[in-house]
Amino acid sequence: MSFSRGPKEPVPEVETNIWVCSSGDCKGWMRESFSFEQEPECPLCKSVMTQEVRVLPEVK
Repeated sequence: MSFSRGPKEPVPEVETNIWVCSSGDCKGWMRESFSFEQEPECPLCKSVMTQEVRVLPEVK
């Protein structure tokens, strides 16, 4: 028995404001809309985060 999921609809991508870890050794980032703080610290390494814009899949 095989299951066919068929073609998936492409997820639209939009420009998204994000926070990015300022540490060169850390790859941490988060969507601005998922942050509860005005200026969050990196949840992985506790460094300062800076704002950036990336094109990411839309989250509703």
